[in-house]
Amino acid sequence: MPNYPHFSDYEPITRAKGLRESNADVEEGWAGVQPNSEKSAPPSVGHSSEVRRQNDVDKEPAKSGAKGTTLLPAEKWLAKKGHSITFLGLLLFTFMVFFRPYEWTPSLAWLSSSAFFIALFTLAVFIPAQLGLEGTLTSRPREVNLVLLLLLMAALSVPFATDRLKAWNAFIEYIKVVLMFIVMVNVMRTEKRLKATIFVILIASCVLSIFALRDFEAGNLALRGQRIEGAIGGLFQNPNDLALHLVTTIPITLALLLSSRLIVMKALYAAFLALFVVGIVMTFSRGGFLGLTVAIAVFTWRLPRRNKLLIPILVCPLLIAVVLLAPGGYGSRLSTTNDDSAAARTDELKRSLYIAARHPLLGVGIENYVLYSNFDHATHNAYTQVASETGLAAAVFYILFLITPIKRLRMIAAETGSEPRRPRYFYWAVGLEASLIGYMVSSFFASVAFLWYAYYLVAYSICVRRLYSKERTALTTKLQETSSNRNSTYSLPGIKTDLAV
Repeated sequence: MPNYPHFSDYEPITRAKGLRESNADVEEGWAGVQPNSEKSAPPSVGHSSEVRRQNDVDKEPAKSGAKGTTLLPAEKWLAKKGHSITFLGLLLFTFMVFFRPYEWTPSLAWLSSSAFFIALFTLAVFIPAQLGLEGTLTSRPREVNLVLLLLLMAALSVPFATDRLKAWNAFIEYIKVVLMFIVMVNVMRTEKRLKATIFVILIASCVLSIFALRDFEAGNLALRGQRIEGAIGGLFQNPNDLALHLVTTIPITLALLLSSRLIVMKALYAAFLALFVVGIVMTFSRGGFLGLTVAIAVFTWRLPRRNKLLIPILVCPLLIAVVLLAPGGYGSRLSTTNDDSAAARTDELKRSLYIAARHPLLGVGIENYVLYSNFDHATHNAYTQVASETGLAAAVFYILFLITPIKRLRMIAAETGSEPRRPRYFYWAVGLEASLIGYMVSSFFASVAFLWYAYYLVAYSICVRRLYSKERTALTTKLQETSSNRNSTYSLPGIKTDLAV
C-alpha cells in the first residue's frame, strides 16, 4: 500500500447535517471494509466532486457547524483542536488504571481517588466537545449499541438482585467502564493516539512482568505459598487475570514489531515480547498458557499466504521450549486437571450454568453470583458470569460485542493481505484479532466480563478500521481524480490497480 496523506488531529465520525461526506464508513456500514463485493467498489466520480465541494467549504473563513451556522471563535478553536484535551484526560486515566501509583508507596496514597476524578474531568470535557463537533453524544458502531444493551441488562438486574446494594455498587463501577469505552471510541481516532494509548499499556505490562519474575525468584508467593501475586493491585492482583492481560498484549506487540520500519523499535518490541512471555509463565496460569497458545496460533496462521500447514510444525516446538525452559513444576501444573483448584472451577462452572438456567431473564444481579456459589467464589468464567448475573440475553450481547470487531478485522486483513508489501493495517488487524481470541479463550477461566480488558481491545479495533477506511477513502478520491484526468482504470487495496503512467 502506498504512503497515504496524514490526517489532522481531529477526524469527524458522524456526518454533519446538511453536509454529506463521502466516507460514510463512520456509520454502521463502514464503507471500504467489505471485500469481494460491489459495496467495496470506489464511489462514483460525481461523488468525488461532492468531496471537492466539501473541501472548498472547509477552506472558507466562516466554517459551518452541525446545523450550517457560522462558528464563533471559541467554536472554531474547538473544531480545530477536536478532542485533544479529552484524549489527554483519557491517556492520564489509562495511566492511573494500569499503573496505580498510589499502591507503590504510602506517600502517594492521596492519589487513590485520582482515576475517578480524572474520569469526571475527561467526561466534563468530552461531552461539550462532542456535542459541539458532531451534535451527538457518541458515534454508534455496532459495538457501542451492544455495550449499551449490556449496560441496560445490568441496570435491570439491580432491582431484582439478591443483594441490591452489592449489585448497585457493581453497576456503578460498570458504568465507569462503559462511559470510558464510549470516550475511547469517539476520541481515539488518529494513529498517534492509538499508539500512545497502547504504548502506555505496554510499559505497564513490562513493569508487571518484571515484578512477577522478581517475586518468583525471591519466593514472594502469595496464593497458598504457591503462586505470585500481581505487583499492581486491582486488575492484576490475581495471577490468572494478570496472565490474561499479558496474553492480549503479545499479538498486539507482534503486530507493532512486524509493521515498524525502525530497527530500534523492532528491538524494543522484541524485548517486550520476551518479558510478556516470562510474565505469563511466572503466573503459572493454565488458562493464560492456553490463551497464549491459541493467540499465537491465530496470529501465525494469518501471516503466510501459502503453506499454512507448516505453522503447527514451527509453533509447537516453540511452545514446548517455553514449557521446558520454565521453572520446575510449571509443566506439571499445566498437565494437572484434577487438583483442588481445577475441581473447584469445574464445580463453579456447573453451578453458574445451573443459576443461569434458573434465572434466564435478568439473572441474580450483577456481582451477586458469589451468594449462590458453593465455595463463596466468583464464576471463574466470563460467559457464565454474564449469563448468571444479568441474564441469557446479556450473555448474547456480550459475545456479539467480542465477535463483531473480529469479523471486521478479518475483512481488513482479507483486503490487504494479498498486497506485495503488506501495509501496517494488515498486521494491526491480525494482531487485534489474535488478541481478542486470546482474551475469549483465557476469559473462559476468569470472571472479567465487566472489567477493562476487552473494552480497550474493542476500542482499538474500532479505531483501526476507522483509520483504514479513511485512508482507503482518501486513496479512492486520489485515484478518481487521476483516472478522470488520464482516462485510466483504478481500484483499491485488495483489487488490482492499473494506472496509466
